[in-house]
Amino acid sequence: GYVNARLEKETPIFNKQRIDFAPPEKINSLVVSSNQLCMSLGKDTLLRIDLGKPDEPNQVELGRKDEAKVYKMFLDHTGSHLLIALNTGECLYLNRSVQKVRALSRWKGHLIESVGWNKFLGSETNTGPILVGTAQGQIFEAEISVSEGSLFSTNPDQYFRQVYTLEEESGPAPVCCLETERGIEGKFFIIATTRKRLFQFVGKVPEGTEQQGFSSIFAMHADHLPSFREFPANLGFSEIAFYTPKLRSNPRSFAWMMGNGVLYGTLDYSRPDSILSDERVWVYPSDIDITVNKPISIVLTQFHFLLLLPDRVKAVCTLNGQVVFQDLFLEKFGLLTRMIKDPTVQQIWIHTEKVVFRYHVQRESRDVWKMYMNMNKFDLAKEYCKDRPECLDIVLAKEAEHCFQNKRYLDSAKCYALTQNYFEEIALKFIEAKQEEALMEFLIKKLSNLKPSEKTQTTLLTTWLTELYLNWLGILEGDPSQRNLYLDTREKFRTFLSSPKNKDCLFNNRASIYELLASHGDTEHMVYFAVIMQDYERVVAHHCQHDEYDEALNVLSRHRDEKLFYKFSPVLIQHIPKKVVDAWISMGSRLDARNLIPALVNYSQSASTQQINEAIRYMEFCVYQLEETQQAIHNYLLSLYALCRPDSLLSYLEQAGTNPNRIHYDLKYALRLCAEHGHHHACVHIYKVMELYEEAVDLALQVDVDLAKSCADLPEDDEELRKKLWLKIARHVVQEEKDVKKAMACLSSCALLKIEDVLPFFPDFVTIDHFKEAICNSLEDYNKHIEELKREMEEATQSAKRIREDIQEMRNKYGSVEPQEKCAACDFPLLNRPFYLFLCGHMFHYDCLLQAVFPNLPAYKQAKLEDLQKKLAATSQPSKSHHRPKDADTISLGKGQQSREQIKADIDDIVAAECVYCGELMIRSIDKPFIDPQKYEEEMQSWL
Repeated sequence: GYVNARLEKETPIFNKQRIDFAPPEKINSLVVSSNQLCMSLGKDTLLRIDLGKPDEPNQVELGRKDEAKVYKMFLDHTGSHLLIALNTGECLYLNRSVQKVRALSRWKGHLIESVGWNKFLGSETNTGPILVGTAQGQIFEAEISVSEGSLFSTNPDQYFRQVYTLEEESGPAPVCCLETERGIEGKFFIIATTRKRLFQFVGKVPEGTEQQGFSSIFAMHADHLPSFREFPANLGFSEIAFYTPKLRSNPRSFAWMMGNGVLYGTLDYSRPDSILSDERVWVYPSDIDITVNKPISIVLTQFHFLLLLPDRVKAVCTLNGQVVFQDLFLEKFGLLTRMIKDPTVQQIWIHTEKVVFRYHVQRESRDVWKMYMNMNKFDLAKEYCKDRPECLDIVLAKEAEHCFQNKRYLDSAKCYALTQNYFEEIALKFIEAKQEEALMEFLIKKLSNLKPSEKTQTTLLTTWLTELYLNWLGILEGDPSQRNLYLDTREKFRTFLSSPKNKDCLFNNRASIYELLASHGDTEHMVYFAVIMQDYERVVAHHCQHDEYDEALNVLSRHRDEKLFYKFSPVLIQHIPKKVVDAWISMGSRLDARNLIPALVNYSQSASTQQINEAIRYMEFCVYQLEETQQAIHNYLLSLYALCRPDSLLSYLEQAGTNPNRIHYDLKYALRLCAEHGHHHACVHIYKVMELYEEAVDLALQVDVDLAKSCADLPEDDEELRKKLWLKIARHVVQEEKDVKKAMACLSSCALLKIEDVLPFFPDFVTIDHFKEAICNSLEDYNKHIEELKREMEEATQSAKRIREDIQEMRNKYGSVEPQEKCAACDFPLLNRPFYLFLCGHMFHYDCLLQAVFPNLPAYKQAKLEDLQKKLAATSQPSKSHHRPKDADTISLGKGQQSREQIKADIDDIVAAECVYCGELMIRSIDKPFIDPQKYEEEMQSWL
């Protein structure tokens, strides 16, 4: 529920304020419009105040020398035109922009009681055609115009002509009030009141002729009375008040204060003959006696009319006629004289002869909702408590109760769902009344108003609604006369299940919903709900259980869920193989064919050849279209070919090629499979791929000699094996086929075979005539080979002789070194230290050459060179013993000298193998930088 705590006292609707103003003389009359206030003080003074600038009042003297007094004053809607009626039958005029009062000469002789201003054509300088009512019952039409240039030279009243006379049963009666309103389509309504009658004049003024006035409207009623309302009682006067909402130009309601009470109603401008609508008479409160303390003035607001009495103000609600406000004035202020309202700012003014009060209307509609609610006008009540949820809740509860009592259960449920009343109480109320449909409506509305955080309540309502819907559908389904209602309810239930707002709750509690649907045996909605929940597994399973295999496949194809295909394909392929394979193919690479092989294996074991063809079709799609490389797929296709399509088997193997690294099937498995089914050609091909040429030839000889020949030539790099294979073929031809000619053809097919290789295979009784030519050819080949060997021996002898001569010549070769020659590396004299001389002419000191060569040697040669240098240094050290026997010393010296020379030779082989400038070392170093990258920065800094 709501907590309505008011910490401060609420301000009243009509808040009174006394104006800080002490008039020098008594106030005769006061008028206000458009924030312009005019009051008559004493006999001759007029005070004008712009309420926007109250500190700058303007005082005007009437300039009257006689005993005339102000009778009434009238101020137009713009606050610009002020009419002052005197009790002598004269009328004065004052414009807001001037200081001088002007007498209206044409008006003289008439006591003015009322003025109907022209709100459509009036401006600050021109009133437009206006209506003037007199105490003698006459209605005049007049116009007042003021212009800057001729203000003092012409009369302001343009014309003043009588258009009508109002009468009561006793004759002419004073025109108490006049009001002019414009309706639709150029229609005008004129309201005029006397003491007991309210007249309406209705007529059209042609467009563009509004400036000509209202004479035409009154002329229409010259021969007959206009429509009027009459009441018997008489106050001696009457007054009518209007309420105009903000931002509107036309009044919306009226209140006419007369002898029998207040006639209140609304104004309907669309009616043809009368503007007054929804009229009712509110009698005066019991404490008002029109013979003693009759009301003086009336003012109308949106929901109240205020009555001015001599000592108090009463506010009566227009909705129920109850007095809701009363304000008593102290005697010291004097008797209340008049009450008026400024229509533009909705402020109410009251004055006595000495004091002025102002009422502010604040939040007038605050309690209107309650009144409308008590009148059972719930839509209006809700309209006026939109921003007050605690009040709206009360209205909704009252409306719900009202509908329930009038057996409008659905409307009651909708209202109850919006209230804060206890859920259990309301639900029990509908259950006791046996109104399941209304209960469902209540639960649906309640569910729609729940917040996302209220998960428990959402779950409860969702489950309960499902149960109610299923019960209701079960009842309706068994009654043929309720077919339309059943279809409508079914549609509502499906909308409820598919509602996005309920989706999360239904998904989280789908197990409970499934149980409910199953308990009611409603398989139709179980499938529907499963589709909404995207629980396609349950949908497909349902179709399969009911042998609806095409429907199951349609669901799979529509939602393209790979896991569901894997799960249900074993069942579906048993019944609709072609369609299933078509669906697999349409899925393309989204399906992993390895996961479908179990389904195909089970299917193919019990199926006919025609059904196996479907399995082959899908496997071929995977291999040739999707280019699958999985070994299991290729192996299974091989098994299917071996079982049903031997021709396709060999073409598949040949298409796969002979490179074992690019073959996707298992060679050993394929060999075993083909052997089991007796496909020898296929086995021969597999042996060839496995490079088992002997086995390939052996098996091929059982099938076709030509096939064996093609196998025998395959090991191109192994002549010995080729010869061996061809010998196998020859032996088979001679011993098995006993065909000498074919054996001779084998000799011509392979150059490696000789007649002598084949002869052992022939039986002893074979005559030489069959292979005489072959033997002769073989002998000729031997002779040619012998001659070739002789020629090669002679060439080798000549080459050896030339090499010996070159060696001898090299031993005697020498070079000369001049004394001034320098080392090519260090540019110092060469003869100062041991040196090397190369054939190219470059000369290097031993240590310079070693320094240039060593960094470019491989690591193992660097290590060997360092080891040789250490050994050389060790042999050059003098002997530590001076007492060795002479013979021993000689022996050791000889051995040391020999070892030292060998070490030097080994060092020379490494260091002086080639010139460092002309050999490969210089070629290999061509891409090396001149400066070591690691020392580049250091080198660069040294140049700065």
